Amino acid sequence: MPSEQTELSGSPSELPAPRSPRSLGRVTIAPDGRKLLRLEVRNSATPIERKPSWIRTRARTGPQYTELKALVRSGGLHTVCEEAGCPNIYECWEDREATFLIGGEQCTRRCDFCQIDTGKPDELDRDEPRRVAESVRTMGLRYSPVTGVARDDLPDGGAWLYAETVRQIHALNPGTGVELLIPDFNNHDEQLGEVFDARPEVLAHNVETVPRIFKRIRPAFRYDRSLEVLTKARAAGLVTKSNLILGLGEEPAEVTAALRDLHAAGCDIVTITQYLRPSARHHPVERWVKPEEFVEHSAAAEEMGFAGVMSGPLVRSSYRAGRLYTQTVRARGGELPAELAHLADEGAAAQEARSLLAR
Repeated sequence: MPSEQTELSGSPSELPAPRSPRSLGRVTIAPDGRKLLRLEVRNSATPIERKPSWIRTRARTGPQYTELKALVRSGGLHTVCEEAGCPNIYECWEDREATFLIGGEQCTRRCDFCQIDTGKPDELDRDEPRRVAESVRTMGLRYSPVTGVARDDLPDGGAWLYAETVRQIHALNPGTGVELLIPDFNNHDEQLGEVFDARPEVLAHNVETVPRIFKRIRPAFRYDRSLEVLTKARAAGLVTKSNLILGLGEEPAEVTAALRDLHAAGCDIVTITQYLRPSARHHPVERWVKPEEFVEHSAAAEEMGFAGVMSGPLVRSSYRAGRLYTQTVRARGGELPAELAHLADEGAAAQEARSLLAR
């Protein structure tokens, strides 16, 4: 479910290629030892793509990053930022922002871009919300995005886990903002209601791609259903957010149309990113989107009325999340908590396409 894209090493074992999509020949094995799905075999026939010159990031460490790094090592803490090798970790940690993954390492749904493995999850860990909240406190985070896997194996779809994590973070860390990236909970009102009632500062649900290719890329989700989740969250008085990944086979005009759909659904914040293929068994990169196109999409989203927009090749859905939240609150005419007010006054984000072109 999560869309915190990062580039990972590793690929399926290289055995003889299938003779045809209908005759798979010898079995291809994934790194975890399981047999690949037919889709993964087909994806693996396309070699990993060479990245263009503008897909680059530099490591710039500062005092906040250095302190957080030391805290994480000494306390044995775990964040998505480190474990997935996010290229933006230096910038986000300097802002005292870090992202946590909840619900385990196995997702009950498979998206063709996502690095999270699909399978039968472990038993629900009811102590996880407390541990995440304590990690937030230990790290002294001012804003914390939380994402997780889909848990269709649970009667409530994992709604309690998501809601309780927000409640625990708020209880142990007064003044810390929480951004919650959720699955769609099959659009069940009771499950969504429990999550909404936890009152995260931002409720995020990512559509990820455009209607024409949605079923192929996210077969367990539905485009219209995802829009309905955002509409319900906005009606509940929450700040809403979504993400679009480019390079999966969409056309620029379809991106514009999807942005209109998101805005009409009540989405306040949108991030627009470049797809980076986690391994050979994932969907091939269909195109490398130039920074200039990201700028065009950003301008279009701003003109449509989105309160917060972040667009660029290495932007990710939780990138500079606190800054986007505070911008949105101000755009709505709301009052910011004193602990988060500083996030709205920062300069341009390094991975925004406009920043890349200005270098």
